[in-house]
Amino acid sequence: MKLSGWKLRDIVVMSSLSVVFAVVYLLFLQIGVVLTGFMGPMGYEVLFGIWFIVSIIAAYILRKPGAALLSEVVAGAVEVLIGNAVGPILILSAFVQGLGAEAVFAATRYRSYSVRTLMLAGIGSAVFSFVWGYFRSGFAALSWDLVLAMFVVRLVSGALLAGLLGRWIADSLARTGVLRSFPIGKERRARHDAPA
Repeated sequence: MKLSGWKLRDIVVMSSLSVVFAVVYLLFLQIGVVLTGFMGPMGYEVLFGIWFIVSIIAAYILRKPGAALLSEVVAGAVEVLIGNAVGPILILSAFVQGLGAEAVFAATRYRSYSVRTLMLAGIGSAVFSFVWGYFRSGFAALSWDLVLAMFVVRLVSGALLAGLLGRWIADSLARTGVLRSFPIGKERRARHDAPA
């Protein structure tokens, strides 16, 4: 992964997003615990897409190779530092999740950041994380129909919470003008300036 095209401002924005979403991830962990009390293993699956969101937002804003993967890993590391009880293995989980999104952006040669691509990136994270979770979390002990239902729900959560919600958050930030010097801001200006 080449980082030679990265500027200091790219690293600052990516790091800032990662820190903010590390806190969000930790908060949603508590919500997941509550939902699991009501829904069993499916409780976390409904929310799972939220844990991929920084990779989608960072990639959509920065449009640079490595943005999805690095932002997720940094968020995972910060989450461990601020108190996630899972410990350092969480950084490896974050790597797997970020790799799933990164693979989708790489497949487009980092040229497509459409709604479809962002949703597919969320799905990519869902697939990679589910395979990792299947072996790490002992899903094999569950009935196959429950595992299949969990997988489908995680795919939908990845597409909607990471892909669509991530796009909406990034677009909302871009509308404020704070991202005008980034690719997302330049794209917005080009659309705005284009003749009707």
